[in-house]
Amino acid sequence: MDIPKDMITFAVMMRNIKTIIGMAIILLMTACGNNGDAVSKSEKVPEGMTMLCRVKTTPVKNQSTSDFCWLYGMLATIESEHIEMGDSVNLSEDFLCRAVLEERLQRYYLSQGKSAWTMRGTCSDAVTMLQRYGLTHYDSFHSDVNYAVLMRKLQKTADEAIAKGVGLEELKLRTGDMLDRDIHGKLLNVFMYGAVYTPQEFAHSMCREDEYVALTSFTHHPYNESFVLEVPDNYSNNLFLNLPIDTLITKVNDALMNGHPVCWEGDITEEGFSFKKGFAEYASKVSVEERQQSFERFDTTDDHCMAIVGMAKTKDGRKYYLCKNSWGTDNPFGGFMYMSEEYLRMKTVAVWINKDLE
Repeated sequence: MDIPKDMITFAVMMRNIKTIIGMAIILLMTACGNNGDAVSKSEKVPEGMTMLCRVKTTPVKNQSTSDFCWLYGMLATIESEHIEMGDSVNLSEDFLCRAVLEERLQRYYLSQGKSAWTMRGTCSDAVTMLQRYGLTHYDSFHSDVNYAVLMRKLQKTADEAIAKGVGLEELKLRTGDMLDRDIHGKLLNVFMYGAVYTPQEFAHSMCREDEYVALTSFTHHPYNESFVLEVPDNYSNNLFLNLPIDTLITKVNDALMNGHPVCWEGDITEEGFSFKKGFAEYASKVSVEERQQSFERFDTTDDHCMAIVGMAKTKDGRKYYLCKNSWGTDNPFGGFMYMSEEYLRMKTVAVWINKDLE
């Protein structure tokens, strides 16, 4: 019996569809398996500890060769704030990295090479930059660029432009293609849930200009007053509210217990800080005097930023803070770390807390 050609075509089409679906299922199962391993690793709690609270997060990222931890830490905090509210967001650090480099490149040129040519900053700068330049999604603006190499190339180009006095427009032409190629081309629109935003509109929906308050604790300024924190990375002279360390820690605890992340900035040069082990430990109790002396001797320095997203307690009552780092997932807790309360008390330079909690 002859089979109509349209039936043969239909059968072949169905077979192809089944093949495609089968392949998709295999890929999905593989992806879920890998993701499951990462998730289970990141949700692993150290033996003898009990989680008191945990804020939802996006996957751990990797800042790689860059010094943009202040962007990673602050955006991780903003992401968790929105995830806890039911929003699905995963923000692009690279979008702001490019904006920072462009802004600092202009300043470097106009200062004839005398302004700081650096990737470093504070988490307050991250909020300022996103208000100024906007934001977009991670998936739509992501790069694996080696920022250390890119910085050297940009500086060389800028130094040559300074020597010849070529002007800003020419400098932007010389560096724009480099930034497009190595990071990503500029975006005019952000698409989310069927709506179209400009990057600035999207950023303002993610974070208000005054949404976070920067808190610190040092005795060389009066408590309960704001001052310009004298650390090298505070290029923008941002203000920090000075509180007693006990009050600062209480605010951190209250934020976490109420489902809010905290952005942390502090020292990681201590021997007890080990990403490989997944712990940040400080061996002894800490007094206010010791904390201040360590800062004044430059033993406590402003090195790194992370998002604090949880709190745990040991059987003997010691408290630990779950920190989302930005160095990839290659440690026992999938890139997260457990920081002891003693380490937090001794080595914190500043924290950023949602102002609505004040």
